Amino acid sequence: MSGGFTSAHFIYLAQSIGWTLVLSMLAFVLGGIGGFCVMLARISPRAWLSRAALVYIEAIQGIPLLILLFIVYFGLSVYGYQVPALVAAGLALMVYSSAYLGDIWRGCIEAMPKPQWEASECLSLTRWQTLRLVIIPQAMRLALPPTVGFLVQLIKMTSLASVIGFVELTRAGQIINNSIFQPFLIFGLVGAFYFVLCYPLSRWSQSMENKLNVSNR
Repeated sequence: MSGGFTSAHFIYLAQSIGWTLVLSMLAFVLGGIGGFCVMLARISPRAWLSRAALVYIEAIQGIPLLILLFIVYFGLSVYGYQVPALVAAGLALMVYSSAYLGDIWRGCIEAMPKPQWEASECLSLTRWQTLRLVIIPQAMRLALPPTVGFLVQLIKMTSLASVIGFVELTRAGQIINNSIFQPFLIFGLVGAFYFVLCYPLSRWSQSMENKLNVSNR
């Protein structure tokens, strides 16, 4: 064991939070764009498109995120594509997020009362106009709590990117622990950092869900 935990180690851990947030936001934003497309396909009146989206959702949800990371990072290298760890982790998390967010948002869209659709048809609105002007604005309120809840899970799941060498919070903790071997201290701090990142979002999601339940009574 070489030395003990110093302020330099603490700063290194704190700086790695930035990369955890970068990866989380990259996956969430790109996954959100993909999830919106998946949601549209899932609620499409075209049966083949809806079934294709359902197969995609079930396939991605049935594959562990760790396997997706391995497929993107190691699988692409077999074909000569050397993908940086950040790009590989971002792509894997984006695909993972798109399936879950698409399914969450699909449920919120389908939870809208049927008379909303019927009233829009009476006003001669197209399906896209109905979605854009009537359904989606209302569904967004319903979708916000589970979406924020999924973001909390996504932040914690970025720790899996450490297995492909991406230096986020967990990987930074591993690097420091390999040099000074103080796992209780180091990973206790790593856990504390994750708690600081995730707890406010969890409380916000719970607060929105409580308000939504009260307003629906």
